[in-house]
Amino acid sequence: MTVHANLIAGEWTAGEPAPNINPSDTNDVVGEYARASRADAERAIAAARAAFPAWSRSGLLERQAVLRKAADEILARREELGRLLAREEGKTLAEGIGETVRAGQIFDFFAGEALRLCGETVPSVRPGIGVEVTREPVGVVGVITPWNFPIAIPAWKIAPALCHGNTVVFKPADLVPGCAWAIVDILHRAGLPKGVLNLVMGKGSVVGQALLDSADIDAITFTGSIATGKRVAETSLARMRKFQLEMGGKNPLVVLDDADLATAVECAVNGAFFSTGQRCTASSRLIVTQGIHDRFVDAVSERLKALVVDNALKEGTQIGPVVDQNQLEQDERYIAIGREEGARLVFGGERLNRETPGFYLQPALFADCTNQMRISREEIFGPVASVIQARDYEEALAVANDTPFGLSSGICTTSLKHATHFKRNAEAGMVMVNLPTAGVDYHVPFGGRKGSSYGPREQGRYAAEFFTTVKTAYTAAG
Repeated sequence: MTVHANLIAGEWTAGEPAPNINPSDTNDVVGEYARASRADAERAIAAARAAFPAWSRSGLLERQAVLRKAADEILARREELGRLLAREEGKTLAEGIGETVRAGQIFDFFAGEALRLCGETVPSVRPGIGVEVTREPVGVVGVITPWNFPIAIPAWKIAPALCHGNTVVFKPADLVPGCAWAIVDILHRAGLPKGVLNLVMGKGSVVGQALLDSADIDAITFTGSIATGKRVAETSLARMRKFQLEMGGKNPLVVLDDADLATAVECAVNGAFFSTGQRCTASSRLIVTQGIHDRFVDAVSERLKALVVDNALKEGTQIGPVVDQNQLEQDERYIAIGREEGARLVFGGERLNRETPGFYLQPALFADCTNQMRISREEIFGPVASVIQARDYEEALAVANDTPFGLSSGICTTSLKHATHFKRNAEAGMVMVNLPTAGVDYHVPFGGRKGSSYGPREQGRYAAEFFTTVKTAYTAAG
């Protein structure tokens, strides 16, 4: 089997091979991918540093052409790349293709942004002086991405970094190197100069640590666990380095008595359980007022019974496997904790056997939960949701905001009054009305509050806040 190499200074570089295993069929090896050493990571950083002066001053059309060419190839290969994604991460094929399309759209958006880079010319308060305010690339950017969105999250970090003239050292999650390798290969062939984009696959303790330790990394954008995010923050602060963190959520979906029941059920099931619940925006807390509570719990339970959990590539599958054995065991530990805390397991929570050996878990729905239970406060990152009953809208809002996280928050209601009040008062970076908490557009800001996020927002024009630094220049007339 061909070993997919790392890309360092424009050259494909061999490393210790590691298998990429399909969570839907553990007998299926997606491919062999080279793990980089610390020395490899350090050479990649040096290559990015050497390439920065020329790329940061490159023409806008050059950047636009590379990003546009990459976008076109990703979209043209959507089914192939979507299948690769489904094989290595466990999303259903439809979800894999959808995520691939989103990645292509992100590159397309930033290809356009490359031609819209601008600044300001403003008058000084002092006569005879002109003032220019411009944005310049921040430098060498370390990109560290998670396993749950193996092509979309790298896209929304790498595309704006390149668009704004930065060079990149990219470390994808060790579980999902396939999509990362594919998009780097596409960008490499699209015409990026040597060293502008470097791929170093491997363990976070080796490759990720090398990025954190380096004085030549000017900024780090990270999506992943809270524990690792705190390490990124600590090491970056010590070096006075710019950093951006997206870490997690315990997102509420409020369902009021006046909600359309069918809409509420679909929002809950989609948000909590699709993509196997492995989304930082998943609706893991379902906060339901007492008038609709029992009907809602029964309806969600019936909907879950009808869901097809199977091989991600199999036609008709609606929920694929958990990503790996470790995550499966974590999900099961939390299901046991929920029972121990006194929550009522209404449906699911059992391992499933299918034709192919994989990490299959029946979606789990808990009722009779309180907001103080661990299953209601800690991010599980699996297909597990807890239903919390509230007396009325006011209590539901208070419970929704009573969390150390603040990424996404949703409400199902037909009341304009309550929807408007919730949008203003939900303590989250994103608010959804009669929509799943998971599912966002690529051209508008993404990010949260409290323990979910730190630093400037991602995606859209707001990405410039992280990937550039502002310069103010004064010129005396005459």
